[in-house]
Amino acid sequence: MIRHVWIGWIVLLTLAAAGQGAEDVGRLLPAEAGAPPPREMMKRYLIRQVEAAQQRWLDEYEERKTPEEIAAYQQRLKSNFIEAIGGFPERTPLEPQVVDTHQGDGYRVEKILFQSQPRHYVSAALFLPDSVRFQPPYPGILVVCGHSANGKALPVYQQACALAALNGMAALIVDPIDQGERHQLLDDKGKPRLSGTAGHNMVGVGSILVGRNTALFEIWDGIRAIDYLQSRPEIDAERIGCMGNSGGGTQTSYLMALDERIVAAAPSCYLCSLYGRQVRTGAQDAEQNIFGQLAWGMDHADYCMMRAPRPTLMCTATHDFFDIQDAWTSYRYAKRLYTRMGFGERMSLVEADENHGWTVRLREAGVRWMLRWLADRDEAISEPGELRVLSEQEIQVTPRGQVMLIDGARSVYDLNRDRAAELARQRKANWGDGPPANWRDDVRRLAGIRPLTELGEPAVRRLAVQPGDGCQIHPLVLSPEDDIQLPALWFVPAKLSSQSAVLYVHEAGKSADAGADGPIAELVRAGRSVLAVDVRGTGETQQIGQKYFHPERHGSDGQDWYIAYLLGRSYVGMRAEDILNAARWLSGQVPEGGGVELRAVGQATVPAVHAASLEPQLFSSVRLVRPLVSWTNTVELGYAATPLASLVHGALTAYDLPELRSVLESAGKLQLDEPLDAAGRPIEP
Repeated sequence: MIRHVWIGWIVLLTLAAAGQGAEDVGRLLPAEAGAPPPREMMKRYLIRQVEAAQQRWLDEYEERKTPEEIAAYQQRLKSNFIEAIGGFPERTPLEPQVVDTHQGDGYRVEKILFQSQPRHYVSAALFLPDSVRFQPPYPGILVVCGHSANGKALPVYQQACALAALNGMAALIVDPIDQGERHQLLDDKGKPRLSGTAGHNMVGVGSILVGRNTALFEIWDGIRAIDYLQSRPEIDAERIGCMGNSGGGTQTSYLMALDERIVAAAPSCYLCSLYGRQVRTGAQDAEQNIFGQLAWGMDHADYCMMRAPRPTLMCTATHDFFDIQDAWTSYRYAKRLYTRMGFGERMSLVEADENHGWTVRLREAGVRWMLRWLADRDEAISEPGELRVLSEQEIQVTPRGQVMLIDGARSVYDLNRDRAAELARQRKANWGDGPPANWRDDVRRLAGIRPLTELGEPAVRRLAVQPGDGCQIHPLVLSPEDDIQLPALWFVPAKLSSQSAVLYVHEAGKSADAGADGPIAELVRAGRSVLAVDVRGTGETQQIGQKYFHPERHGSDGQDWYIAYLLGRSYVGMRAEDILNAARWLSGQVPEGGGVELRAVGQATVPAVHAASLEPQLFSSVRLVRPLVSWTNTVELGYAATPLASLVHGALTAYDLPELRSVLESAGKLQLDEPLDAAGRPIEP
């Protein structure tokens, strides 16, 4: 009889988890009429923190009045920004090559190859004015591309460059990584495995672990491109501008905030507000989310204000998915600060009644802005209606169409592998004789895990007990903090064979291993008490509708995860605290002399090993089933399936998962079953 009753309860849970009915019975967090579904719990929880951060931003903005206060603010944000993306590499020789020249109609194009880092190649094209009409030295403009698969070859990008050259300014356009000729992962036929945003997001996974950001590589390429512009004798090194659209608007925003050589800037179709609608309604790519920036106060308006009072034009589109109202709000904050400094005319905005894109009106506005501030010419220029640009073949720089097909070329994945190897050597020195003295402080700081003594006791709501022959199932909801609810099932056999209880956490939630023949059933039939819990963002509260970050590669909750990332928080840390709270509650339910055995499955092993290594006194033993072998392996593989929710920014600067496991191994508490690599493959013995 017990088996039938128990199976019936699990069937209801399984049906509810699959959205197939019986939700009021099977779910512990039934959605109330008109209320958001439980899977929105984490988004609502994080947005409330965004709102609190926004209020801090507003308060600090209003207090920023004097030149000294503004200068201190600018320096603070620049330092935080550079630190958050991992710091800049050293400047190395560019080794530039002019591969070929093409004569356009009224301008000349040189095809350029240079190395922003050793053997890390950048393909570019330099549009130069007609030397008969315009005498050098020319103002130089760096043009950065949006997320076009063909990069610099996209006609509208070339048209902006050509328009600049036709009006007496040089324009250098560069392919970003994973676009044009710079795809970083190629298959055995030399074709891109990932392109554009998908490539940038995959680069982001390994970058995060070594304390970097995909943005670092784009920013550094841009800085080195300016170095190249300034090296050319026909370019005036003191008159440098930057402009770009969409993803190029992102790069322009970053570069203009960080590189003081940029006199005039015109980011297009990007600037709005992370505190506004963007973070609530739209996903942004890896390079558009900087770790902790909302916590320490760097919104889109700040990219303009960090460079004040240098001339800045926001190019916007009325019907853009980058919200136009938020763009105007950010503009007003920037304009007010420029005016406080006495240079209100240097901050401006143009709005085209268009959809997202570098339309002719925005291209003309950007080039006109450059003419005004770089060439002292305030002219109402217009783009020729039949402006011919180069074909993809004509603008191709590399012999085989991809920089990674050049002998000895190194990708951003290689650069991250180098960094991971360097950090591994440092950790080996620090951990070689056992954990270093301050290891717990480092883990807590990086993952964001508070000591158990600082965690409040969770509130516990008990639901109706489900009786069965020889077994009772106690549905519970644990609330470790406001707005967070952790559904749980406590399986209590009538005859206990052990005073210890098992805390069971699975990457898919409490019901995943609760089938009739599953591991939880086996433990219960053996007389073991088991608490299966949905840590936040799993099971009933798992986000399922966010597909932008490719759930099969990055997990089902990429957008929510990046909101936490912007706030400087990790899911690993939050889930580790959930495990600690659940373990503490469970330890209070076992007889004196009993303990808590922790069992974690899949990606749940990542927060589990954090919790257990930091608070080992809570756990009598730890069993990790199908754990990720290491974060270093994620970086080494490059193309990995490690979900975002299993990452900790900068973790490898201090520790890796094997180091945490070593703490438990030395105490004789760890059992490891079926470890997997970062692609989900079994580790060969």
